[in-house]
Amino acid sequence: MHDFRYVGNRLFCEGVSVESLAHKFGTPLYVYSQRTLTGHFQKLDAALSPVNHLVCFSVKSNSNRSVLRTLANLGSGFDIVSGGELQRVIAAGGDPRQCVFAGVGKTEDEIECALRRGIYSFNAESEPELQRLSRVAARLKKIAPIAVRVNPDVAAHTHSKITTGTYENKFGIAFEQIEGFMRAPPG
Repeated sequence: MHDFRYVGNRLFCEGVSVESLAHKFGTPLYVYSQRTLTGHFQKLDAALSPVNHLVCFSVKSNSNRSVLRTLANLGSGFDIVSGGELQRVIAAGGDPRQCVFAGVGKTEDEIECALRRGIYSFNAESEPELQRLSRVAARLKKIAPIAVRVNPDVAAHTHSKITTGTYENKFGIAFEQIEGFMRAPPG
C-alpha cells in the first residue's frame, strides 16, 4: 500500500532510514515516497480507465514541487484555486491544459492568465463568477471552458467546518436553480 515501514522501532521510507534523513537535513522534515505517490496514482488511473477521465491532484493539499513533478510525469491533472498554484504546476512540469481552476476568489487577472495558458476548465459557483469568466473571455476573444458546481442540498453528516453540500454552506448553484442558471445569458 505504501513505502513507509518500521524495522524494529526505526521508520524507513523506500528502504532509507527516516532518522538518517533527519540527521542529514534537520527537522522539521517532510518525507514523501515517490513510489507510494506513483502506485496510488496508477491504481486510481487504471480503475477509471474504462471511462474518459482526468485524475486531478489538489495543489492546495500539497504544493511541494517534487510531489507535483512526480504526478505531472505520470500525466496527472491538477485542481488549482489560484494563479499562483497554476504557476507552481507549470514550474513543476505540469500541463495547464490539464488544470481545473476551482475556488470562488478568481481575479480577472488570474482568469486571463489561465485562459491564455489554455486551462482545461473553470469551475463556476455563482452567477457573478460566471459573468466575470464570460467578460474576460469575451475581452480575449476566447471561449472559457466552464463546469458549474451544483449544490444538491445533501448533508454528508461530517464536521460542520468541512461540510459543503448543503444550502447553508452556499457552495455552488442550488439544484432547483440550475436549469434557469444555465439558460440565462451571461451578463
